[in-house]
Amino acid sequence: MEAKKKLLTYAGLQALEDELEHLKVVKRKEVAGKIKEAREQGDLSENAEYDAAKDEQRDIEARIEELEGILKNAEVVVEDEVDYDKINVGCTVKVFDVTFDEEMEFKIVGSTEANSLEGKISNESPVGQALIGKSVGDVVDVETQAGDIQYKVLEISRSA
Repeated sequence: MEAKKKLLTYAGLQALEDELEHLKVVKRKEVAGKIKEAREQGDLSENAEYDAAKDEQRDIEARIEELEGILKNAEVVVEDEVDYDKINVGCTVKVFDVTFDEEMEFKIVGSTEANSLEGKISNESPVGQALIGKSVGDVVDVETQAGDIQYKVLEISRSA
């Protein structure tokens, strides 16, 4: 079974590669040092520091494996080639929320980069799916957990 391609912006790719490098180069050494230090304290059966360090090591290795899997299946969206007549991954979109009478701005990104606190929404989310392919002036209805929301597309631009 072939793994699903993960869409990433170039900035998202860089962030994941940087995190992977940090985990491999810095965090692995830190944890190895903690394990060594804990071993030197003697009896490992009742050594909380040793157990904590081994747990941290397991978590780091799991994250490294996860990042390597994402990067192996990554498809980078070349933002310079994105057509800004229609909404796509890599675009910043300004919309008017008709339901709540307010303007909002979203950056459409792949699912691995999504972070609602930073205004980055996944192309796979209900809002992202509804907006993909739409043009300025289009009105979309989105079914969310909070109920139906209506957005009018005001502007499509290149992500900063």
